Order: sequence, then structure tokens, then C-alpha cells
Amino acid sequence: MQSAQFPTINSPRFQTQTGFLVTVQTPEVSAQALIDAVLVAAPLAYGDYDRVAYFSASGQQQFRSLGGGRNAATDEAVTVVCRELRFFLTDDPTILEAVMAALYDAHPYEEPVILVTPCLRGLHIRGLDEDNPNRFWNQGDNPAAQAWVPAAHR
Repeated sequence: MQSAQFPTINSPRFQTQTGFLVTVQTPEVSAQALIDAVLVAAPLAYGDYDRVAYFSASGQQQFRSLGGGRNAATDEAVTVVCRELRFFLTDDPTILEAVMAALYDAHPYEEPVILVTPCLRGLHIRGLDEDNPNRFWNQGDNPAAQAWVPAAHR
């Protein structure tokens, strides 16, 4: 697989890294099990954090079986309450292959919707911008500003 061409960005504020954005659609009840399976293959590291993944709000996915696989053909599309999962993987084919295998093993569908897109991510440079007033640790005792912050970080 040939990597996408991204511009070279030289910034004193952040660094960039190429990799893959993996997007998976799954029935809502299977979302955490899929991420758990992925975490066995890759830590989903993002700078100073790991287990970094995005779970969308519930939505609907539709599909209609054409009858070529395990399931009989259907006349109408069915709708399933689903979530979309997204996470970043470094540009390492071995890790991508392991994660894809984990997704196919853990996913309840015969033909899961898994999209892999080359991407460029930004990573902070540790120690810079710590006095930025927008950082949650610089917002004082404002409970509304810190409601999402884990207690261990307050």
C-alpha cells in the first residue's frame, strides 16, 4: 500500500505523524467489545494518552442482503441501531493487519463496514503552552468548565 502524500509541516507548537484513521460501524451493543478486541492488538496511543477512541452517538445503519453470503436475499433494507467507532493507528502495516483481524473476529456482521483512511495527526509538544487560559487546569474552580475532567486530573 502506498502512503498518501501529506505536506511537511514545521511548527514550534506541534508535530505531525502519518497513519490511518480507522472507522467502524457496529451495532450499539457491540461497540465496547470491538474496542476491547482492538486494544489487544494496539494500545491506541495518542501522545501522552492511550485507549483513545471515539464512539459516536447512536444512529442508524441500513443494509439489504443480496443473498451471496451466509444470509438469504431480502427484498427490503433492514435498519440497525449502530455506533461509529474511530481511532488512529500509526503507519505500520503489521499493526493495521492485526487490528483489522481483531475487528473481523469480534464484529457480529458477516461483512462489517470498516473504512481505513490515510491521515495526518497533530501531537502537542510536551511542556509548551501550559499557561494557555483555555486549558482546563487554568480555568480555576469553574465547575461548568471542568465537568468532563476526571477527578484524578482536577
